[in-house]
Amino acid sequence: PLVTHAAIVEQLADVVREHVRVDVHEAAALADLAVLIARGVGTDEALARALRARANAHWFCNELKLAVEVFEQAARLFEGIGNHAELGRTLSSSIQSLILLGEYTRALAAADRARAIFTAVGDDRRLARLDLNVANVFHRQDRLAEALASYERAYERLLPYQDVEGIGVALHNMAVCLIVLNDFERALSTYERAREHCARAGMPVLVAQADYNIAYLYYFRGDYSRALDMLRAARVACQNVGDPYHAALCNLDQSDIYLELNLSVEATEMASAARQQFEALGIGYEAARSVANMAIALGQQGEVFRALELFGEARARFEREQNSVWPSVIDLYQALVLSNAGRHFEARRLCAAALTFFRASSLHRKAILCELLLARIELHTDALPQALAHCTEALAHAEAMDAPVLDYQARFLKGQIEEAAGDGASAYESYQAARARLEALRSVLWGEDLKIAFMSAKLVVYERLVDLCLDRPEDDRQASEIFEYIEQSKSRSLRDLFFERVRPMRPADDSQSELVRQIRTLREELNWYYHRVELEQLGRDDRSPERLADLQAQVRNREQTFIRVLREMPVADRESVGLHDTEAITPDEVRATLGPDAALIEYFAVGDCILAAVVTAGDLTIVPLTTASRVRQVLRMLQFQLAKFQFGPEYLAKAGDGLLEATEDHLQELHEELLAPLDVGSHRRLVIVPHDLLHYVPFHALFDGRSYVAETAAVSYAPSASVYALCCRRPAPVSGTSLVLGVPDARAPFILDEVQAVARRLPNVDLRIGEDATVAALREVGAGSRILHIATHGFFREDNPIFSGVRMGDSYLTLHDLYDLRLPADLVTLSGCGTGLQAIAGGDELRGLVRGLLAAGARSILVTLWNVHDVSTAKFMTFLYRHLEAGMDKATAVQQAMAELREQCPHPYYWAPFILVGAGGPIG
Repeated sequence: PLVTHAAIVEQLADVVREHVRVDVHEAAALADLAVLIARGVGTDEALARALRARANAHWFCNELKLAVEVFEQAARLFEGIGNHAELGRTLSSSIQSLILLGEYTRALAAADRARAIFTAVGDDRRLARLDLNVANVFHRQDRLAEALASYERAYERLLPYQDVEGIGVALHNMAVCLIVLNDFERALSTYERAREHCARAGMPVLVAQADYNIAYLYYFRGDYSRALDMLRAARVACQNVGDPYHAALCNLDQSDIYLELNLSVEATEMASAARQQFEALGIGYEAARSVANMAIALGQQGEVFRALELFGEARARFEREQNSVWPSVIDLYQALVLSNAGRHFEARRLCAAALTFFRASSLHRKAILCELLLARIELHTDALPQALAHCTEALAHAEAMDAPVLDYQARFLKGQIEEAAGDGASAYESYQAARARLEALRSVLWGEDLKIAFMSAKLVVYERLVDLCLDRPEDDRQASEIFEYIEQSKSRSLRDLFFERVRPMRPADDSQSELVRQIRTLREELNWYYHRVELEQLGRDDRSPERLADLQAQVRNREQTFIRVLREMPVADRESVGLHDTEAITPDEVRATLGPDAALIEYFAVGDCILAAVVTAGDLTIVPLTTASRVRQVLRMLQFQLAKFQFGPEYLAKAGDGLLEATEDHLQELHEELLAPLDVGSHRRLVIVPHDLLHYVPFHALFDGRSYVAETAAVSYAPSASVYALCCRRPAPVSGTSLVLGVPDARAPFILDEVQAVARRLPNVDLRIGEDATVAALREVGAGSRILHIATHGFFREDNPIFSGVRMGDSYLTLHDLYDLRLPADLVTLSGCGTGLQAIAGGDELRGLVRGLLAAGARSILVTLWNVHDVSTAKFMTFLYRHLEAGMDKATAVQQAMAELREQCPHPYYWAPFILVGAGGPIG
């Protein structure tokens, strides 16, 4: 039988109040039990206490309307029996639910009644608690200074009482105020104090919430690596303590970060998970944001129908939430997706509607985005006067706002419109102005516009300048100007390290200059303010035009300071803050790295047309070649032939010599398209700088009908001429270990033979095999190694190259991990399947392991273009290191090792997957 006693109800209510921050579901069950017992007791006092406990549980479960209703029932019962002290407690407890429901008048009325009661009975502790709730009302009404003062007053008044719960809430809410007041350091330290306090007090729910809020602060400051790690940990903690709301917020924030990093697949997954969680909780605004993020991510992936469907759903959700800004933002995103799909009439209608709203709402930056998109739509529909009008309007506003990124976009688009109108001279001037603006920006942070897909095409201006130069009559300046534009394009994208905002900057120390410290602080502050602006524009609450204007002014001031400080910063200091000099290399500087018998061939594409810039000891020539569509067709057939080697030995035996003949046919076709017109046959050394799909072409294996290129020339590769020169200029280590790591398994048992053979050829060798071939060994020993050889399985993630990597003895080493390493080796060899595969992003930006190793400091890298045969690979490596041991330079050693392997295995599949990237000279 159920025990019915008033003391038990009171005890259960106390347990609920304490346990609700530990396990909210268990606390809710105890509250229901208290109500059941109270009804058996039969007194209003017992029932009122039980109902108040149940209301608290409703509040912690985000069941706000139920919470208010039950608080009111409890308050009526306490008032009816004349228990004013408990009435005051109940009124004070109800305030937070009323605030979140937007019932501010009722909340303040409850606070006034409670204050009168607590003052009359002299309950200073309850008055301090009441200050917390009143401060929450001030915060929601944007009375931030008053809110912060109330929180601080409550905190000081609660300290003598050791009110652990109240102190934790005060610290948390002080931090929230400090965020809105843009005081990052105080906000972070306050959250850390709150976390420490709650951990000591045994309140795991508040510890998990503090972890989430600290992660959110790092996201705002642009420290995405730390934010992602902390969000993952906070999500697990929130799930473990029964806090589904903050667990869902972790997923939503992760989707925001992934969108800003253009990791659209991951963004879709996280936003979808968040949507399901918020829907289950009945929280409309965050659910709508989750749906919007799903739509944006799918739009980035080209899934037009599904993206538009979700945009429509998100818009309807925001309208139900009575959010005035997000529907127009959705219209802009939909217009972009529709325009990319060629549905320009629908795109124009939506974009014009969004523009009208943004103008009326003083959201000037988003209005400029609308003008630019409308200009692009009119350009695509040949309405050139209208396109120019929109573009001119956007440019005027961008200049007035001092918005350099949008200014660049407007000038570039103006050049496109003028070029379409046949005014090449004006187009050239506009493109030059756009280029100058882009160069002035250097490594600028792109801020709130990151999710707008067409904003990311920063480097197309160089392609248009090359095309205009090709159209004009030849003169002494033409070739060098074209080469300059090609290199500015490539060197800019390839020197700005991929995932730059995720790569940690070198730790601050006392030896760094004041300019370095300023840049470090400015980058963090700019990220902070960009996110604060977006939050202000898109938040669910009433927007404050004054606060938005202040935030935008803070952004402009810091952008101007950032660019000024960067101009003043010595080149040597830029690396320490993740910034890089973007000046392009000149033909004479390239020649200084080449011998008299060498040629550097740098490919480039303008639209579908491929051209080559050939730099030799005495000349620079620009040669138009073929079409990308033609090369793509032949390359696809070559890759089909190479893929047949995965069918197994029985198939290969049946196919016989036909496989070699078919492969050589395609290699000869590529030779005729890409090399034959260049007249470089007399050069014994070739440095190939591919472009776009040409990164997948084995130039050293191209066939002229009689011989392969590698039979007459030592071939090396580079991402750009500038990167090649930098690799050559990097100091070669004259001593150090030779670190050899091997991870053999049943699929590749010959890896063991390979690494043992390699180790016998190298001086001062440190050989690690299997579980001993760890990331820690690479980090510790690799930093001082002259030669680094890793034999293992590689994998390439074409959808998200940042997660490409190789298998190690204890984990996986990804591109992201490489950015944290320092590997200044003379030669790094990745002996595995497809370790040289790259994804090609805008501006010919490579995203793969080669990029990560160059960023880590390697002078040269040996990788593979396709899945390799482990027996032939072991032979190749044995040949290679024997030649290096004899003092042969790296490019020639690779050439000779290929020749020896070709004698035993004639098909290029076996001897041609290996490419040397970077400096091809001798080991230092």
